[in-house]
Amino acid sequence: MKNDFVSSARSISDMKAHLVLTTKYRRKVLTSAMIDRLKEVVIDLCSKWDCKAIEFNGEENHIHLLFQYYPQMEISKFVGNLKSVTSRKLRQEFSIEINSFYQKKVLWNESYFIASCGGVTISTLKKYIQNQNTPS
Repeated sequence: MKNDFVSSARSISDMKAHLVLTTKYRRKVLTSAMIDRLKEVVIDLCSKWDCKAIEFNGEENHIHLLFQYYPQMEISKFVGNLKSVTSRKLRQEFSIEINSFYQKKVLWNESYFIASCGGVTISTLKKYIQNQNTPS
């Protein structure tokens, strides 16, 4: 079994998150070429934020990113930066397609979905913690 632990100066961790971004009004804006370009931009952005993109994909109105990060990462700032950079790059490179859906400089919905992910289920982890040998 391969472990996915990463270490920094003061911690060893295995923290992963699943992020979903939806297009504004859930409009079906994204094409295959846009999703391919988004993948490149997201992978590059992850490396700049010292995190690792594990999986990326999308459909016409949303994208999914599974990534691993360090405990000190400010996830809300990362997500804000990711939304800003990807929106700007896509609007520059696919302006004709995107402008047919949106008049303002927008691409993503203001909200997003994010969930932490682990290697084991919560019930398994609960049992492990409950079964620790507490000193008497």
